[in-house]
Amino acid sequence: MSATDFTTTIKVDQSPQEVFNAVTNVRGWWSEEIEGNTAQLNDVFDYHYEDIHKAKIKLIEVIPNQKIVWLVEQNYFKFTKDRTEWTGTKPTFEITEKDGKTELRFTHFGLNPEYECFEICRDSWTNYIQNSLKKLITTGKGEPNATGKPQTENEKKLSEK
Repeated sequence: MSATDFTTTIKVDQSPQEVFNAVTNVRGWWSEEIEGNTAQLNDVFDYHYEDIHKAKIKLIEVIPNQKIVWLVEQNYFKFTKDRTEWTGTKPTFEITEKDGKTELRFTHFGLNPEYECFEICRDSWTNYIQNSLKKLITTGKGEPNATGKPQTENEKKLSEK
């Protein structure tokens, strides 16, 4: 892990299996507009938020209750000069037990401060992991986005353009 890759961590009382199940329920915490499967090795899914962000993501490593690695195979941002900034990056979810709690460490390998989208992406991932995914794990209900249903300030601003 590079010091410049984006990382955020949450700790919850739920089991590693409950955390794993929530992470693989991508529609439940990131976006209601996911097409494809999101839980098994080699699954491929399409994400989109309005016409602002679209991505094709493949699960390249899945270790039940421990680790999930996504590979962003294709990416499109409406709001950056290099519209493919995330292509080739690896959002990674690592699940461990620590001190009677379950820790989820999310690292987006390849997402670094040199990217034009870094601040927006950092803020969005922080919301989706620290808020939406954590709520899905702890209450059974996350706060995913959908067309006309922005969940972050940046999504609201970009939707208005």
